Amino acid sequence: MGASLSEPTDVVVIGAGIIGLSAALALRARGLSVMVLDREGPAAGASAGNAGAFAFTDILPLASPGTLRKAPRWLLDPLGPLSVPPAYAPRILPWMLRFWRACAPERVRRATEAQSVLMDLSRAALEPFLDATGTRAMLRTDGNLQVYEGQAEFEATLPGWQVRADHGIAFTHLDAAGMAAIQPGLSSRFTHGTFTPGWFSIADPKDYVLALAERLRAEGGTIERAAVTALRPTADGVALLTQAGTRRAAQVVVAAGAFSHRIVRSLGEQIPLETERGYNTTLPAGALDLRTQITFGGHGFVVTRLSSGIRVGGAVELGGLDRPPDFRRSAAMLRKAKSFLPGLNTEGGRPWMGFRPSLPDSLPAIGHAAATRRIVYAFGHGHLGLTQSAGTARLVADLVTGAPPAIDLAPFSPQRFR
Repeated sequence: MGASLSEPTDVVVIGAGIIGLSAALALRARGLSVMVLDREGPAAGASAGNAGAFAFTDILPLASPGTLRKAPRWLLDPLGPLSVPPAYAPRILPWMLRFWRACAPERVRRATEAQSVLMDLSRAALEPFLDATGTRAMLRTDGNLQVYEGQAEFEATLPGWQVRADHGIAFTHLDAAGMAAIQPGLSSRFTHGTFTPGWFSIADPKDYVLALAERLRAEGGTIERAAVTALRPTADGVALLTQAGTRRAAQVVVAAGAFSHRIVRSLGEQIPLETERGYNTTLPAGALDLRTQITFGGHGFVVTRLSSGIRVGGAVELGGLDRPPDFRRSAAMLRKAKSFLPGLNTEGGRPWMGFRPSLPDSLPAIGHAAATRRIVYAFGHGHLGLTQSAGTARLVADLVTGAPPAIDLAPFSPQRFR
């Protein structure tokens, strides 16, 4: 049942996705009483339908000159890797302008450095976190294969691989024969590839998040379904306004993913959080003999082996929270995947759409609210929520308990967009 409407809690975490539940467990480990509130319950959003990758090598921000070069071609295809519904374009224009500014080379360099530091922390924190939560058996180490159509596309990626090499990330460039040795059955249109062995994955992201929820309950935390509509700092804590009444906590963590900016508006903060609407189709487990995750970067999607099946998904639709799903996007990716992997059986798939919370510079917001240090923000991880979950959980626990943060949080300040 959890606490009564008036009973105080040490920390209320808003959000039962991968970031919220990881943070809740880290806070429980430091001896705090924790309640998680979520509008739908555990693993109801992007934490359930993602590709399941711990993409620690993915240090290059989406906001980059490379994305700007590709964007015009992508935007010409309404079902391609990047789309903006015409009716939503006026609303997203301010965000797009911030994104364009974030693509300046010096800003990209700083964002890459910050992302690398957070990735290093998250990689170091992951396996201890899995051990502490009893989920280590779900970890897979199959690597990732990025494939390219021709010499020109391959060579265009080399500066990015040099940046990764400078940060100590291991990879191997491959020709067609080398790719076939790792993943048989690729179309001959893919002539070059890069294999990254340090790319981990989880057996199934939904099962993982649900396991974390059960672990939190077993350790004395509570999880309740409630939509938080506003936050009000008080003399001794924070009041959380919900449709069921008012909750009270000494401290609050906002980890509500793509809905976070709506909650923090009640504190007078306007944080430019947008929604990358991601699409996928999950096929039955026998749909393909898939031996590693494959990234089709020129087409904006991946193919992943999960315990629940073969997942084909990705792309970015900047369309907000309220538009209905356009599952033609899932179908378009599936058709491409079939042509790229001729042995793929595309029958019996389940389409899905979810919201990835995205900030213009591709970095999350991790830090205190402007209004009070009793409220901590942890949202805006884009497509890296699972990847950065263990590191973010440690940082949230540091902020809530007053410990020195494990890394410099200035690049992730929620107030950096003022």
